[in-house]
Amino acid sequence: MYLVTGGAGFIGSNLVAALCARGEEVMVVDRLGTGDKWRNLAKHPIAGLLPPEEIEDFWSAAPPVTAVLHMGAISETTVRDGDLVAATNFTLPLWLWGACAEREVPFLYASSAATYGDGSAGFEDEFTPEALAQLRPLNLYGWSKHAFDRRVAQLLERGAAPPPQWAGLKFFNVYGPNEYHKGRMASVAWHKFQQIRRGEAATLFRSGRPDIVDGAQMRDFVHVDDCVAVMLWLLDNPQVSGLFNVGSGRARSFLDLTRALFAALGQPERIEFIDMPADLLGKYQYFTEAPLDRLRAAGFNAQTTPLEEGVRRYVQDFLATEDPYR
Repeated sequence: MYLVTGGAGFIGSNLVAALCARGEEVMVVDRLGTGDKWRNLAKHPIAGLLPPEEIEDFWSAAPPVTAVLHMGAISETTVRDGDLVAATNFTLPLWLWGACAEREVPFLYASSAATYGDGSAGFEDEFTPEALAQLRPLNLYGWSKHAFDRRVAQLLERGAAPPPQWAGLKFFNVYGPNEYHKGRMASVAWHKFQQIRRGEAATLFRSGRPDIVDGAQMRDFVHVDDCVAVMLWLLDNPQVSGLFNVGSGRARSFLDLTRALFAALGQPERIEFIDMPADLLGKYQYFTEAPLDRLRAAGFNAQTTPLEEGVRRYVQDFLATEDPYR
């Protein structure tokens, strides 16, 4: 049985779908709330659904667990409740780390490119206390992910026994099916698609830097299928552990992404620029790109999905259909 926290969420539900397609037993740890988040799981034969507050009781009485894949988190970059974020994004994964180490269960967890802050310290996924100490996340979410990465590095340096396999995955800008419940935190691809479908212009933020023109802000956009492929590969290669960037390996502009959406829909481009919201000022990344050298050196050789192809699949196979869920 695989235990997937955040299994009804965006990346988590795509992972659950892939594991179920393999014929695996999957226990989902998540809350569904009152919206349509349940639809992320509706097509897949999960073994059960467990609220996060019951995970310790389940663990104490659980049958043998093959691996824990910890995708659950409070991921809103504008969240202000520090105690809640710390409990969810730091304390819980630390407990899971210890529980997996004690029972010798593999443990994969979601870190984030938000740990890199504004990128001035680079985007190298070097996993030493000294390298991690150089990073300065821009928001509470990024700090919480970074705090856990640093604690893991500290435990390893001190000789504490880790899980038999462990991997932290620094996901970059992920897009793809089943992100619809995320609201403001859904990908730019999803938001721009909604604008275009309503017959509106696709709006992008104006640049606040004189050296970057409007729309030329760049991100490493990665299709969720590529993220799932990395996790499945890790499960199939239990000898591999470490902290790894998970992205496309190539930064692309918001203009590139938006133009790919119009092309996928077969519509003429209509793009307008707007001012950046006040709550993002000083907390905005103008460039992200995932070096994949360590992941490649570990043996992962699959090619990542080019942006235009990923957007086309997302639009034509999901967003523009009657049932957009995987």
